[in-house]
Amino acid sequence: MSVLEKVRPAERPATQGKPRRRVTDEQGRRVRTWELALRYLLLLAVLALTVGPFVWQLSTSLKGPTEDIYTSPPKFLPSDPTLHNYQRVAETIPVWDYAFNSLKVAGANVVTNCVGSALAGYALARMRYRGRRVGTLVFILAMLVPAESIIIAQFTTMRELGLNNTLIGVVLPACISSMNVLLMRNAFLNLPYEIEEAAYVDGANAWQRFLRIALPSVKGTLAVVAIFAFMGAWDDFLWPLIVLSDPSKFTLTIGLNYLHGTFANDERLVAAGTIIAVAPLIILFACLQRYFFRGVGEGAVKG
Repeated sequence: MSVLEKVRPAERPATQGKPRRRVTDEQGRRVRTWELALRYLLLLAVLALTVGPFVWQLSTSLKGPTEDIYTSPPKFLPSDPTLHNYQRVAETIPVWDYAFNSLKVAGANVVTNCVGSALAGYALARMRYRGRRVGTLVFILAMLVPAESIIIAQFTTMRELGLNNTLIGVVLPACISSMNVLLMRNAFLNLPYEIEEAAYVDGANAWQRFLRIALPSVKGTLAVVAIFAFMGAWDDFLWPLIVLSDPSKFTLTIGLNYLHGTFANDERLVAAGTIIAVAPLIILFACLQRYFFRGVGEGAVKG
């Protein structure tokens, strides 16, 4: 064998193609073709179960009065899309007044939950005082209590305070959620102690360490708390139905119930009202999704 043959790398035969790329998981292990296909089938099934009803409601809200919505097989794409159903919703009920009431309740719920949960979570995670573990246990036990079991006590309390038939009475029972407090506590626990110790040596007090060091480090968890608080207040139906009696103060979930008539029930109208109610949640999540997925890791429960 000559020197050139020893130095020259072995050439692949012309008939041999490029090596096939292997699909691997996060551990670097090879994923077989049937396993990959099964995963995609499961993902498509979950997508159909979660997004399918919303797509069907959106399609129904865009169908005209002459189009059959009960065809078999069902048609997702309307043949003649129209926005007339949304106009009819505004003509049937004061939907924008109801939406504004829901927005006020949800906005107040977001502010109170973010502020209260951050303060309580920081106190449970960083402060040193007697009874801290008992306080944490109380918040955990509060999550196990069904809301329906205390709703009569809540109604009696609101009546004694003179807050029945007010939006403040709607906000007050859910102004601080125990789950949100525990999320903030776990997020603060994940922060290194050395950062706050350095600030303490520099003369920072507890409020300065909370506002300037701890709180900016858990923006993702705050976004999670804001999304959960907004969704809980916006979608709540039972408590506003109990505490409110004045139609001018109804929230959107209660107001949309008037679209179901006793002698007539137009599914196109109901679907349009449903899309109006869901749209703010989609917009909120789209704006905060970057912080949401980061916050899930910040506030994860340690094993």
